[in-house]
Amino acid sequence: MSQSTLLEEVVNWSQETCRQQLSSVLPKLTISSHVLAVRLGCWVGILKIITDMFLPHIGLKDVEEFFSKVLPKAVTMFDNLMNEISNQVGGLSSQNTELRTILRNILQATVQIIEVMSACVRHVCSFEASPDLDAIRSLPSCVLKVIKHTFQHCKESEEVYCGRLSLVADLLQGLFKEAYSLQKGLMELLDGSVKHQACVEQHLRHGDISCCLGDNLLACLRTCLELGEQITLTGPQGNQSCGAGDERQEMTLCTEYKLFQKNTKMCRFFANTLVHYIKEFNSFLSKYCGHFHQLYLQITSLFPPSLSAVGLPPPLSEELSVAALLPMDALLVQLLPLRPFAEVVLGTDQQRSVEWQLPQCLLLVSTLGHLAPQPEETLQLWHQGSRFPEETPRLPIYQAVMNAFRLCCTERLVPVLLPGVMTKGQAQGRVSLHHHVCVHLCASVAALPPAYLPALEHCLLGAVLQADSQTALLATDVWCFTARYGTAELCLQHTLLIAQLVKVCASGVYQSSHLGLLLRRIVFLMTPSHQMELVERFPPSRAENLPVWRHGLLRALSPDACHRLRADITALTQQALDGWRDGGYRLGQVDRVNTALRALQVVVRGEPPPEGESMLAAGRIVAQLWSRMCPVQVEAHPVLQCTLRWLLSITARLVKAVDHNVISQFLASLGKVFLPHDSQSQILPQLSSLFGSLLAERSWLVHQHALEAFAHFAEITNHEVVISHSLSAEETKATVVNYLSKTVNAQEAGERRLDRLKTESSAIEQNNRRLEMDKDGAPHRSTPPCPKRARQESSREEEYSRYVQMAESALKALQALGTQDTATTAPSPPPPPPQWLEAKLQELQALIAGISPGPRST
Repeated sequence: MSQSTLLEEVVNWSQETCRQQLSSVLPKLTISSHVLAVRLGCWVGILKIITDMFLPHIGLKDVEEFFSKVLPKAVTMFDNLMNEISNQVGGLSSQNTELRTILRNILQATVQIIEVMSACVRHVCSFEASPDLDAIRSLPSCVLKVIKHTFQHCKESEEVYCGRLSLVADLLQGLFKEAYSLQKGLMELLDGSVKHQACVEQHLRHGDISCCLGDNLLACLRTCLELGEQITLTGPQGNQSCGAGDERQEMTLCTEYKLFQKNTKMCRFFANTLVHYIKEFNSFLSKYCGHFHQLYLQITSLFPPSLSAVGLPPPLSEELSVAALLPMDALLVQLLPLRPFAEVVLGTDQQRSVEWQLPQCLLLVSTLGHLAPQPEETLQLWHQGSRFPEETPRLPIYQAVMNAFRLCCTERLVPVLLPGVMTKGQAQGRVSLHHHVCVHLCASVAALPPAYLPALEHCLLGAVLQADSQTALLATDVWCFTARYGTAELCLQHTLLIAQLVKVCASGVYQSSHLGLLLRRIVFLMTPSHQMELVERFPPSRAENLPVWRHGLLRALSPDACHRLRADITALTQQALDGWRDGGYRLGQVDRVNTALRALQVVVRGEPPPEGESMLAAGRIVAQLWSRMCPVQVEAHPVLQCTLRWLLSITARLVKAVDHNVISQFLASLGKVFLPHDSQSQILPQLSSLFGSLLAERSWLVHQHALEAFAHFAEITNHEVVISHSLSAEETKATVVNYLSKTVNAQEAGERRLDRLKTESSAIEQNNRRLEMDKDGAPHRSTPPCPKRARQESSREEEYSRYVQMAESALKALQALGTQDTATTAPSPPPPPPQWLEAKLQELQALIAGISPGPRST
């Protein structure tokens, strides 16, 4: 019987006939499979007949004999096919349809060979008893050779197909899938022992393959970006060969766009291939997690809203994003369970380039969105951070998000915009980075298991207490959501904790400001009964609790709590004022009055009816304080300047309830500051130099304050010479003139503005770090100041100088008042000096004589 006749007959046999004729027919088919099968399709067909019809009837004791005769020849044929592709691919093009068909047939044959080997693996796995490796020794070696050659071919596909990958990308994708399915089956057969894994890794070198796939993806992506820039510059707007119509229709006629599409397909192929590869072989890729992390950051940095992204037309950007950026989300999901990946992403000591700060932040935010369905082990890995010294240090993910957001200072200043979340089936449009991160953080908190709430609270508190105000605001937003989303008891416990921190935190430090903002907002979320409990825990009638209530807003409280707060703070302020009076109005007791005044401001800001009891009491307090304000003392003592500041703020709210004569007497006594002639030569040049340097300052914040201060100074000063000397520089003079005339400056160029924002971001971060560090480099602690300061040797001389200057200033003012009265030319003469003035001057002369320094005793 001829070989062709035998094949035609065997194809029509039943499974039972194949089993019966196995020993007589199989040797003939095996010989024909590598002697008579000249044509490719015939050879692969014979191989499939053998494995499909006869292999299922071969037992374990005979299977190695079959494998040793068939599989090595299959490997040889597979290698020959791959070499044939390399030899023929140089002429591949969309016009050469004949060669394209040949190469596609060869690739289909390679896929069928891998399918044959998969059938061999499945047959061995079907045996009841696990076979010894000696009984199937030909199978693993042949399978590994085919898998290695396949992965190597896919890895080098960009170089092999020389930009013509899109013509065979579908078959390469199928080839790769069959290959990693074959490896998965082989690993199940080998039972996944460490010894066998090491053997597979030695043969396949997964790290090299996955890293090369990532490099090819980046190379194709950069090529697409370069082509996209060419389309932007010379495409639809400037290329006359492009037809009319909308932007996408115009671009389809451009040569650059066709190349762009081909490279986009290659990006999609490499990205999807990498994702599938990691999905199947992630157990081999733990030590390459750093490379995958870097790849994610690199790809994300090439797309908006990254500041280093290339500006492409929206259709191109969307098309490329679907091909390269979208698979990164699937890549992230595959990497989440890997501890090495969590360690590299959440590492405590990482130095990244500025361009990667935003991608790192977005990676962490995206990770939060994928954690909810993960198993408990993965949740612990990301939420708890490292807990033991032997672990690689890593931060909890919430802390890592806050740190990453803080480092995106430039992006917040620009500001960059991101897609909003879907609401009722529609996107919210573009939102700020703060909004984007906040929404995803809150969504993560809503799905957070209760076991990880302490870790969240710890991270939020740390973020509130750090120096960057916008990061503290983000933490405040998330904290308020947590308190509102949780139970009322949880909100109460959080409020009590925050209130205690506010109480012990020194005033004037950034931590106090951040905690005060959080306290103001979280009190709104409390139930009325819990608000009363807060008042009972921190009674406003006690001076040590006033730091808590000076941050509160009355409209946030229930009527009962509001009435209690008003009454207690007003009474305590009156007690502080009475104590100051009874103590002889000494400066040492003014701090207590100032603390009470700052809390009293909360009462008057609550907008109660003007005739309310607390408002009337506050009006009486203000009237008493105004009567004690002496301009000379206020000028000399900073503590009284603080008193005046609070007094002015409160009076602005109580202007209808305060005696106007008391206020006007003080304000009239201030007058305008005039420097004596003997001091002008020393002070005015320095003042001009100071104004000039501040007006020339490059920092926009300092420059703006300088303009405001100089405009106010120029409006009221008697020393016009300072104005001209301060504006000696033409650029400074032009800036001031534009400010005074409200001229809008020209818009800053994009690149120049971005460079300035980067410089300012660096300065802001340096200032934040300085605030968080003491002079010796230790972390800053917001501890209350010591009750007394160590006495300094030079303070005695400074006190003498200060009091002498105060006396001299008062006497000169008195002298100027008398001179003004005698020199007036008004029609009606001024009132004569008071009768008690002469007697008082004599007392002052005696007092001066009494304090004249005499000889020192030895």
